[in-house]
Amino acid sequence: MADLVLTLNAGSSSLKAALFEAGGGSPREVSRANFDSRDGQTAAISAAMAWMDAGISGRRVMAAGHRVVHGGSRFHAPERLTPEVIAELETLVPLAPLHQPECVAAIHAVAEARPGLLQVACFDTAFHWGQPDVAQRMGLPRDLFDAGMRRYGFHGLSYEHIARRLETVDPELAGGRVVAAHLGSGASLCAVQAGRSIETTMGFSPLDGLLMSTRCGQLDPGAVLYLLQHEGRTPDQVEDMLYRRSGLLGVSGLTGDMRALLASPDPHAREAIDLFVHRIVLHTAALAAAMGGLDGVVFTGGIGENSAEIRARVADRLGWLGLSLDHAANGASGERRIDASTKLRAWVIPADEEAAIARGVLEVLAADR
Repeated sequence: MADLVLTLNAGSSSLKAALFEAGGGSPREVSRANFDSRDGQTAAISAAMAWMDAGISGRRVMAAGHRVVHGGSRFHAPERLTPEVIAELETLVPLAPLHQPECVAAIHAVAEARPGLLQVACFDTAFHWGQPDVAQRMGLPRDLFDAGMRRYGFHGLSYEHIARRLETVDPELAGGRVVAAHLGSGASLCAVQAGRSIETTMGFSPLDGLLMSTRCGQLDPGAVLYLLQHEGRTPDQVEDMLYRRSGLLGVSGLTGDMRALLASPDPHAREAIDLFVHRIVLHTAALAAAMGGLDGVVFTGGIGENSAEIRARVADRLGWLGLSLDHAANGASGERRIDASTKLRAWVIPADEEAAIARGVLEVLAADR
């Protein structure tokens, strides 16, 4: 039987784990599970290890691969984790304060639970690294760009999976111009042209771009200065507000859960949804301009995969670009094409960051041979 690869995707409230067979040139999923991490990554990793031991049936686990949100300016490909690499990842915590601490905590917990197990980091920023220079720069002094202040982009493992999956389900579209929409608690769009990231809505940090569950998305930097200089907010208070108390939650004053907002009669819930859709439409048009046109749209992520209403509202606003949905297909479930055979193709492709992580681990293992 083939050896196995363990993948771990650590979040603030959950840990996603999966096992993949490493044989045959491409990873094949064996099983997956979710674990509650609200009491800390150590407890969640302990539960995941017990689950792994019960499911390996005597086979060897070759390595554990982690989703790491930020790779900074150095890490552009999957990386074997060493004490030096881990220390550098810890320096990136200020750039992704919601996510990076959880990633690093999971790495430490695995090292403690399985000291001899090879660990590999797979980065959400890596897929975007080959973008044109103009897409990576901000309008700041050059020395800051040289020091690492650039537009990194995120959700790269999700977009990598979409690009690969399109090669199988729609090769013609895979070679074209696609806006991929990762819509969930964190949300972003990516312009993917011939399988490569050209532009994306998240930039220097995971705060930028679309409205999200609790994150503000695109924001005039003058608003931050105003909060600091005239509202008497401290930097820590502003950070907490922008990351944890804004977005759908902040605009609605109710919740950051899209399902609850769609079910709510409260007009503030409708305002939050309207702003969410507006930002998606606005940025889709901008990304199409970056590619010089658009051939299709792919929806993924918790909202993108499961909310027919959000997909329909986005498509209705993008009708001028040639997007129209087949309502029966849009209301179904699973991976599927949902356009009405119009100018623009539309797909729903379930997110699978774990598969992208497993491929990254196998790349590292192959390079070691």
